[in-house]
Amino acid sequence: MSLLLSPIPLFFVFLWSTGFIVAKFGLPYAPPLTFLLVRYACAVAVLAPLVWLLKAPWPKGRAGHIAVSGLLLHGGYLAGVWCAIKLGMPAGLSALIVGMQPILTAFAAPLIGERVTPRQWLGLAFGLGGVAFVVYAKITLTGLSWQAIVLCLGALLSITAGTLYQKRWCPQFDLRTGTAIQFSACFLATLPFAVAFESLTPAFASVEWTPRFLGALAWSVFGLSIGAIFLLFALIRRSDATRVTSLLYLTPPTTALMAWLMFGEAFSPLGVAGMALAVTGVFFVVRK
Repeated sequence: MSLLLSPIPLFFVFLWSTGFIVAKFGLPYAPPLTFLLVRYACAVAVLAPLVWLLKAPWPKGRAGHIAVSGLLLHGGYLAGVWCAIKLGMPAGLSALIVGMQPILTAFAAPLIGERVTPRQWLGLAFGLGGVAFVVYAKITLTGLSWQAIVLCLGALLSITAGTLYQKRWCPQFDLRTGTAIQFSACFLATLPFAVAFESLTPAFASVEWTPRFLGALAWSVFGLSIGAIFLLFALIRRSDATRVTSLLYLTPPTTALMAWLMFGEAFSPLGVAGMALAVTGVFFVVRK
């Protein structure tokens, strides 16, 4: 079955696309690093008992590699995007910048022994063009700062490096123990930055524990940190990095549809054309 048509990739795209929706719900009630810190802690609190009760195997000799890949895939990427949005980076522009990941992954593919065919390069170009069409109307430079641009570019480099690192050094591990290791590493790495830059206190005084915040937190833990990440790692196991990352071209169109349905945000004919172009591009990349 085609990677594009099988249920796991499609469900992954749906879950991953909710990330910007969660940010829209959660960021008004907590600083970005503090929100992410609570998210990592809750994910570990869910996974650790499962690891213990189910006697999940420990990845002997690979725990360090798994932690590094997690710091890049989750810690660097999420901190960069969320802090950039908090600093005024428009969601459309951040989606376009991060949407360059499949192209970067394709350029770096030879480093992990993968080859990108001419048809796949064409598909990657179509996909990036489709993303640009979808987010074009949402791109504005109002309130944009160089710090936000640097953070977003850093997030792009971080998730690209994390994908390649995991594919190269630790593609196979138990998802329960591996993900718990990754989020523990992210928690420890994020904690000092939250204390330094967001005045984090043991009482989490900067957090407004509203029902809306708790809902965003619950979805970010179960839907994204566990559900979407488990599916992403399953895809990395079974396919090459370029094919997997090309699925992220479908994230901005799917998010735009969600925003239209949930918040009444405009979805223009150009956005529809962009969605069709992105789907065509991904089809070219994943078709064997």
